[in-house]
Amino acid sequence: MLSYIKGLLEEISEDMIVIEANHVGFSIQVPSSIFKELPNIGESIKIYTYLYVREDAMVLFGFITKDDMEIFKKLITVNGIGPKGAMGILSVMTGYELRVAIMSNDLNRICLAPGIGKKTAQKLILDLKDKLKLIDFEDGMDGSVTEKTINPSLRYADEGVEALVALGYSSHEAIHAVKGLHDLDSVEAVIKEALKKLAMF
Repeated sequence: MLSYIKGLLEEISEDMIVIEANHVGFSIQVPSSIFKELPNIGESIKIYTYLYVREDAMVLFGFITKDDMEIFKKLITVNGIGPKGAMGILSVMTGYELRVAIMSNDLNRICLAPGIGKKTAQKLILDLKDKLKLIDFEDGMDGSVTEKTINPSLRYADEGVEALVALGYSSHEAIHAVKGLHDLDSVEAVIKEALKKLAMF
């Protein structure tokens, strides 16, 4: 319904901002992690939005990147994680950082979010690991990455990351090692080339 709102930033509160667009003020709930990226009051801003509707309320949630919005939509499909829980998670990490935590089974990182215990974090990883792939890193590591059309070579890159993490490399090292290795025809080839790159670091 509302893909994004672009206008002037009018107000900033603890967990909400107000954007004026076409003489209408939109109150938008946002994760606290975006406050450091907001412009000054009165300046132009573009926020990707998701309208959450339930019987007794309609709430507009907003995110700096489309990727974070898409991840929010996936998070609220996990049993036990509603909008409040999803916003809590995205307040302590970006969507990209959540992808890394899920890929590396980093329960402790996810549990930093308020109200998220180990059981919930385990369920989150189980439910979303196949839906939040760390594919196509060519757009950068700043949280702005977006999922591309999945093809076999990209899946090999994902599986290569998992294999390198299992071998003891950090998820950050593994991701950088497989970056650009999307034209190989097997997981084994990805791992072989990635290990060569890691040996050069």
